Amino acid sequence: MSDITNIPVSAALIVKNEENNIRRCLNSIRWIHDIVVFDTGSTDKTPDICREYSCRILKGDWQGFGPAKQFAVSRSLHDWVLVIDADEEVSPQLQQTILSILKSPEADGYRIRRISYYLGKQITHGGWNRDYTLRLFNRKQGSFNQKVVHESVQIPSGKIDTIHEPLFHYTYPDINTHLRKISLYTDLAAKSAVHEGKQSNLGMAMMKGEFKFLKMYFLQAGFMDGREGFILAVMSAFGVFLKYVKISRLSRGKPV
Repeated sequence: MSDITNIPVSAALIVKNEENNIRRCLNSIRWIHDIVVFDTGSTDKTPDICREYSCRILKGDWQGFGPAKQFAVSRSLHDWVLVIDADEEVSPQLQQTILSILKSPEADGYRIRRISYYLGKQITHGGWNRDYTLRLFNRKQGSFNQKVVHESVQIPSGKIDTIHEPLFHYTYPDINTHLRKISLYTDLAAKSAVHEGKQSNLGMAMMKGEFKFLKMYFLQAGFMDGREGFILAVMSAFGVFLKYVKISRLSRGKPV
């Protein structure tokens, strides 16, 4: 226990109405003694559950994924920070690897292998099998960019290494949850794209969506994941199609 206590690492989360996920996540990081939770407006039991785990809860308005995650990171007590989402879970193997690495870090940031589940099934193809995400880093060397969606950690001049022990990701337990996320993410992505001067049209939207399906289902062997692989490819293609439709409408001053 003393080794764990002496490892200077914080955890940072952003949450909103995550009562169905957050307990599993917090159980997997209870070995981290500084857990920063940035709540952007929960109306369910999420804050109460976080208090059970002695998290430091910060509250504020939503300004996008990048700014929100960087705010949580900036309020961490330690320079080394593990950023995790409420629907993720640190495996015991990953915990031990992180503790071992942080005794004498040889890099400034670490990409972690993420294993994802869709509709309750582990997805092993469709591009999801090559998912390594930079989640453990020294905040003196890196930070999140300011993108409202598809945010990422930037380490301009430091060394980045890889951790192969898994972070489990429980994405969408049902279709309705996925549809709600598609609506939110495509809104954010379309507004960001139009702000950058990008345009689209219906033909481009159809082409982009079709290519997304072909890439995931055939080129990346999504068909190997059975029924769930097909549904995931269709839903992902719909999300891409919808994003470009919204870009087209917003760029012409039309509501979405």
